[in-house]
Amino acid sequence: MDFSTPPPGGKFDGAQKGQLMEQVKAQIAVANAQELLQKMSDKCFKKCVSSPGSSLGNSETKCIAMCMDRYMDAWNVVSRAYTQRLQRERNK
Repeated sequence: MDFSTPPPGGKFDGAQKGQLMEQVKAQIAVANAQELLQKMSDKCFKKCVSSPGSSLGNSETKCIAMCMDRYMDAWNVVSRAYTQRLQRERNK
């Protein structure tokens, strides 16, 4: 379905609203994943690569891998805590 132009009358029906919301959610999820990957790459590169060259050394490669693992672990903890908090707030 094409949402670039509104339907006649400018109003969406229930199914169209649902489809639009799902598209928006998917786009937000992709943007969030891209932002996470970009931040993780930037932070780990700055932490692990002191003098960039044409290739990464073994210790730099290990450092980046460990940094990215820790970053993802931390992000998952924060994400779970945030989701739980939102659920608690909704149940009040």
